[in-house]
Amino acid sequence: MNSQNYTVKNHEVEVIPFTASDGFLCNLINLKSAKVPDKGPVLLVHGAGVRASIFLAPVPQNIVEFLTEAGFDVWLENWRASIDFAPNPWTLDQAALYDHPAAVKKIVELTGAKTIKAIIHCQGSTSFMMAAVQGLLPEVSTIVSNAVSLHPVVPPFSRFKLGYMVPVVGGLTSYLNPQWGLHAPTLTAKMLNALVKLTHHECENQVCKQVSFTYGTGFPALWRHENLNEETHEWLKQEFAHVPLTFYKQMKQSVRAGHLLSAGETGEKSKKVISYVANQPATQARISFFAGEQNLCFLPSSQVKSYQYFNHLRRNFHKLRLIPRYSHLDIFMGKEAYRDVFPLMLQDLSN
Repeated sequence: MNSQNYTVKNHEVEVIPFTASDGFLCNLINLKSAKVPDKGPVLLVHGAGVRASIFLAPVPQNIVEFLTEAGFDVWLENWRASIDFAPNPWTLDQAALYDHPAAVKKIVELTGAKTIKAIIHCQGSTSFMMAAVQGLLPEVSTIVSNAVSLHPVVPPFSRFKLGYMVPVVGGLTSYLNPQWGLHAPTLTAKMLNALVKLTHHECENQVCKQVSFTYGTGFPALWRHENLNEETHEWLKQEFAHVPLTFYKQMKQSVRAGHLLSAGETGEKSKKVISYVANQPATQARISFFAGEQNLCFLPSSQVKSYQYFNHLRRNFHKLRLIPRYSHLDIFMGKEAYRDVFPLMLQDLSN
């Protein structure tokens, strides 16, 4: 791991390895400013095929700077989906069972805090919520979830890609990689790169276009170009890489079911597929569900459905935030997110 990727102006960076309970080596990044934190630890969890530095976009004020200024002790988790680690055929179940509980326990151990809070994004959100509803994160008191949690809903063309293109591509490669937009090392990579160039004309950034092909339906799929400054649009070239087909196969089944399903790894001897909404959630955490109204990776109805599910069980305890003019990752990477989005997250973390 290159610690330079985690440099934040006027912040001290400490990389702390931890071992997931199945032996996979992960790490935490603790970022501290000169201000002594008085609001306790908050854990930020990235999505698929990226890394913890996705929260450090070169914007006027990124989410880490915003939270440390507000008095939080900020921790970033690199779980097994991180591109800082060698490609591996991970599943959401593995992250839920082995990575996130170990990360939370490590923070509690190091800080002495009885409880922590969390901001979770995309597949960091789905897997973290899978852990929470199984009762594996009792130390987490507040969760801010972005984009998707227990009920993945995708645009029609994404359903088509999951149903028909993933099986075909899976016969050619075990991974997709937006870096193929810069260097396509295999015949399969060259073929997919040619397809992306043929169908995506929204900008000249080859990684940006590959990301849209890899993760959604839009042009682009994970952000609105008008929400990014030029520096961030260039910076994101280094922030996306390998993502395994094992993830897409699990997501395909979950999208079809309308809610998260296990990939057969549930921590029990039985490998039967289980539903993560079949039983009463074993968490007391207050959850705030965020969604960009123009998200073309996971539709906003994903978070609406999860909010409705939790609100039915405990009325008026949780919160739903639909953010106009935002998509998926520009919730964190947007040049004005520090004005439009972060204050809402802070409000929900503070309640």
